[in-house]
Amino acid sequence: MSGVLAMILAGGEGTRLMPLTKSRSKPSVPFGGSYRLIDFVLNNFVNSGIIRLFVITQYKSQSLYMHLKNGWTVSGIPNCFIDTIPAQMRTGKDWYKGTADAIYQNLTFIEDEYPDHVCIFGSDHIYKMNVAQMLDYHQANKAELTVAAIKMPSAMVAKRFGVIEVDQTGKMIGFEEKPAVPKEIPGEPGFSLVSMGNYIFKTDILCQELVQDAKNPNSDHDFGKDIIPHLFPRGSVYVYDLSNNTIEGEPNKVYWRDVGSIDAYFDAHMDLIGEKPVFSLLNKKWPLHTFYPPLPPAHFSDTYNNQTKVSQSLISAGCIIDGATIHKSILGFRCEAGDGTSVEECVLIGDVKIGDNCKIKRAIIDRDVEIADGFTLGYDKEADQKLVTDDINGPRISENGIIVIPKGVKLGF
Repeated sequence: MSGVLAMILAGGEGTRLMPLTKSRSKPSVPFGGSYRLIDFVLNNFVNSGIIRLFVITQYKSQSLYMHLKNGWTVSGIPNCFIDTIPAQMRTGKDWYKGTADAIYQNLTFIEDEYPDHVCIFGSDHIYKMNVAQMLDYHQANKAELTVAAIKMPSAMVAKRFGVIEVDQTGKMIGFEEKPAVPKEIPGEPGFSLVSMGNYIFKTDILCQELVQDAKNPNSDHDFGKDIIPHLFPRGSVYVYDLSNNTIEGEPNKVYWRDVGSIDAYFDAHMDLIGEKPVFSLLNKKWPLHTFYPPLPPAHFSDTYNNQTKVSQSLISAGCIIDGATIHKSILGFRCEAGDGTSVEECVLIGDVKIGDNCKIKRAIIDRDVEIADGFTLGYDKEADQKLVTDDINGPRISENGIIVIPKGVKLGF
């Protein structure tokens, strides 16, 4: 799509997702067995016909870089690209000091492409969105800035999201970044209108605001804290409601999840499975591309003592299930479950080996973890708690009781 450039913010450290972010940035955290978090925003743009994308990275970016290199290379199509921009300290000796500063330090890439509009989107949310429809809304209103928004229960919003007020025309008339007491939507008590962190700017306005913000020593150089509050009272700032976005083959129900914590990450996985998943990966009209390693199909076999049983689950390529029971779980590439083992309500990120006669429940298990025969996890709170140590990178238990086993751990050996 000519005249449009996308800048994807993918430098998030993801401290609340530790230990999953011990060796990878938040956007490169695996999700749904075969994907990474960043795949969802990239698919939104590609499926919308926008394939001029810069991905801005910073923290622990090697895993993300390799994923993009292997799965998201564009070649042979004029004026189409998906390119990574590593943090380069272009304007001084500081790393990115905020989301706005990340774009400011890379203004030269925008100027070189001569776009009329710039889309600035985050990379760590699970959702589907036809960005072209938001762009049409932005252009129809002759907006300087359009902010994507979604309605959420106010109780879930406090101190987490920017809260928006709009008039009857959809123009922004109020904005507060992460308020302790979020304002409710008039006529809809208990609900607030929340910024998704996705923006479309007129290019000249974006450059003007970023240059001005960079000169302010008191700024946090953040879109939510500084750019939007400064622009909306005097500019033409509109709000695009995600509920108005339509995708062929999708139900009308709006889905958007911020997976910033372990519990949110786990819950979003559980939304993928069941008889009628809340969020489906199967829409042929909206394909979800990613990098698939060269692996054989998943292999299921019965043993002398047990039949393999898999229900309400997603099993990725290269998995080997021998006489195990898998229920309401998601298994990434190359996972193994042995004879007599039960895996229930679990997320196995990949390359996980579980021995015979194990019982694993409500756990997130990272790559290269091995679990010995007969080991139990998730059934005895006292035993599970003993796995947690003072090491911040070690096993953790979330507020909702989800056990997280980090990379490379061996249990029961």
